[in-house]
Amino acid sequence: MTTTPRTHGDGTATDFDAIAIERFYARHMQLLDGGAAAAWARTFTDDASFAAPSMTEPVRGRDGIESGARAAVAGRAAAGEVHRHWVTMTAVRPAADGVDAVSHVEILATPRGGAPRIELSCVMRDRLVRRDGALLVAERVITRDDRPRG
Repeated sequence: MTTTPRTHGDGTATDFDAIAIERFYARHMQLLDGGAAAAWARTFTDDASFAAPSMTEPVRGRDGIESGARAAVAGRAAAGEVHRHWVTMTAVRPAADGVDAVSHVEILATPRGGAPRIELSCVMRDRLVRRDGALLVAERVITRDDRPRG
C-alpha cells in the first residue's frame, strides 16, 4: 500500500511528516555510515533507481543498490576512513505517489589518526514513498557541487 504524506495548503510537509522525514534520513545515513549495506538498501523500494555523477548509468533495483553500498563500505575500510553523511536543509514537496525531497549533503571523511575534512558537497534529490507505513526511497539523483549539472 502506498500513501502520500500530509502537506499544508502551500504544498510543504506538515510538521509531523517533516519530523518523520528527518528521522528517516538520520537512520538511513547512520546505516550507510555504519557499514550496514543490506539494511541501508532495504530503505529503498525494490525497484528504486540511484543515479550519481560517478556512475555511467543509474543503478536500478535494491540488489544493485546494495552491491554498490557494499563496495563503498569496503573502499572506505581499505582507505582507513570513516565517512559521515550530513543531510541538511531538506525541502519537501508533494508528488503524485509520495514526496520529492531535496537536501544538501556534506560527506565528512576522517582518516584513522587524522583530521576530518569535507570530502564532498552535493545535492540529493529523492522521491520518497510510504510502503506498509514505512518511508522508502523510490528514486535518488545526486549532483555534485563541484561539477556542472547535466
